[in-house]
Amino acid sequence: MTRVLMVSDVFFPRINGVSTSIDTFQQCLSAEGVEVTLVAPDYGNSTHHERLVRIPAKPVPNDPEDRLMRWKQLNQTLQQLAPEHDVVHIQTPFLAHYAGLKAARAHGKPVVATYHTLFEEYLYHYVPWVPSAWMKGLARSFSRKQCNALNALIVPSTAMRQRLGDYGVNVPMQVIPTGIPLQRFHEASGLPFRQAHQIEADRPLSLFVGRVAHEKNIDFLIKAHQVALKQCPQALLLITGEGPALPDLHGLVAQLGLQDSVRFIGYLDRQHTLPQAYAAADVFVFASRTETQGLVLIEAMASATPVLALSIMGTQDIMRDAPGCITGVDDVQTFGQQMGKLLNNRPHCHDLGLAARDTSLRWSDQALAARLANFYRQQL
Repeated sequence: MTRVLMVSDVFFPRINGVSTSIDTFQQCLSAEGVEVTLVAPDYGNSTHHERLVRIPAKPVPNDPEDRLMRWKQLNQTLQQLAPEHDVVHIQTPFLAHYAGLKAARAHGKPVVATYHTLFEEYLYHYVPWVPSAWMKGLARSFSRKQCNALNALIVPSTAMRQRLGDYGVNVPMQVIPTGIPLQRFHEASGLPFRQAHQIEADRPLSLFVGRVAHEKNIDFLIKAHQVALKQCPQALLLITGEGPALPDLHGLVAQLGLQDSVRFIGYLDRQHTLPQAYAAADVFVFASRTETQGLVLIEAMASATPVLALSIMGTQDIMRDAPGCITGVDDVQTFGQQMGKLLNNRPHCHDLGLAARDTSLRWSDQALAARLANFYRQQL
């Protein structure tokens, strides 16, 4: 049995790609002979169990979704747990990185990390008063220093490995995407979701799933939807999730007069409602230019929903040679025309969706957990 001490600055009930990745791997690794203990923040109403250690935490200023773990308790906990484990795996680059690295080095344990977030394309959205070139340089330097302090690095896509190599990261890097529990999405029906949200069975529906943040480029999708309406006047765009861009996007929808054809419905339960939402859609649309992987594309495909997305950064690996996926043009007018054409031909969307479901088989959670288990053993 290989014992892994995993540490992260985020985990459920905070919903994002990092939480989803951790949870997916943690559930599958035991079948591969890997026992994971996760150390993560306490959100006040968090679940606890034997292999999940919650650290007292306080809200992050101006960011009510996140928590800042108390350094003393985090450091003490990792120092106590590290001797019982074979590998330390860091999931986020904040306090978890420094405490995890300190504990691993103190007890002679190999330390690895997963590079989830392309900060170069992220930070300037939140500090727009600082020149973007300066922020990008700072992000590259920050990432290079952190990554080169590790024994090895996991990246979710080949594009990310290339980008980090360009930064000057020189530790061994292995591409291991996060898999998904295919069965959950294969079995979902979209009809209950449409009924619950009063969406007519014959209304053409496009869907976005993800954190409603500026770097997700959701304003692009809203503007493209306005173009699609010229070809498909009954089309509805559904945006799920929460995040800091929500007020601006509500304002954009009102400004464009799209209140009757764009809906925001918040977070959805991952076990039941989210798979139903994917299954209810005629096409899944995605325009982020900063994804490290793009798990939501795979979830949509597993639900037999075709994907129209920009093939940039992490989504390239998913979109490449993928029946059921259509590469969108990075131009609002053209992307909107692509949306409209698809939504006007629902039988074609159905056929593309069946092909997409077959494509999703490449991304099984258990197959990718086996690759991660082998990666851990290579560090020993």
